[in-house]
Amino acid sequence: MNFFESEIVQAEAKQIFGDYQDLVQLGGHYGKFDREGKRLYIEQMETLFERYRIFIKRVELSEDFMAQMTVKQLETFLGQFGLTPPQMFAQMEQTLERMKRELEP
Repeated sequence: MNFFESEIVQAEAKQIFGDYQDLVQLGGHYGKFDREGKRLYIEQMETLFERYRIFIKRVELSEDFMAQMTVKQLETFLGQFGLTPPQMFAQMEQTLERMKRELEP
């Protein structure tokens, strides 16, 4: 079975990307959140990025041809911005850490 034909993989991908879209939309109002709202938003983004990191690792570890093509496409896409997948995740973490520091009194 193709990696992406798995119902579990499809459900997880759908959930991750749906949650991401919801958080990005919600993030448009981030400046209006109180301190607790901002803290909760950051925590949700951290959780989402960890789920995404795990999903991508599963794709990378798969020997399935389509999974490997997906990895190559991600690397090519990020390469256009001078990034690798690990650098992308590091930048995500740095952004969230900066957001946390901004919440400190």
